Amino acid sequence: MIKYLTMTIEKQKNIALIAHDGKKQDMLKWCMDNKEILQQHNLSGTGTTARMIADHVGLKIKGYNSGPLGGDQQIGAKIVEGNIDMVIFFSDPLAAQPHDPDVKALLRIAQVYDIPIANNIATADFMIHSTLMNEQYSHQIENFKNTVDVRVKEMQ
Repeated sequence: MIKYLTMTIEKQKNIALIAHDGKKQDMLKWCMDNKEILQQHNLSGTGTTARMIADHVGLKIKGYNSGPLGGDQQIGAKIVEGNIDMVIFFSDPLAAQPHDPDVKALLRIAQVYDIPIANNIATADFMIHSTLMNEQYSHQIENFKNTVDVRVKEMQ
């Protein structure tokens, strides 16, 4: 059985933009500073963040639910489906979040699927200005079907 699968991130990226309340202004400024690059890609985000980006920056962005209302989980599901290539998530490390388990799950699923994720402006800048933003990128992830098949066989 195939242990790894090759996943391809196309030249036009599917980018999720998320920001906790205390970081929304940072996200808006970052989006404005990088508007020319971002408008070349497919953008999505959680509720309030997506709405603010559309209204204040003028970028076309698909909005999901607000984070505490399941938006982080929706983005995570899109990662699993192969519809999110990278995540820019300006989280607020100094504020308690009522949906912290959802945030942790999103970060975990991004890691499982080898999705680039930035949690601060510096990392987001490095990612968005990488030469890889302008080309197709292939990477390998574990073949989870194989993993499930092996686990089922072991449990029988």
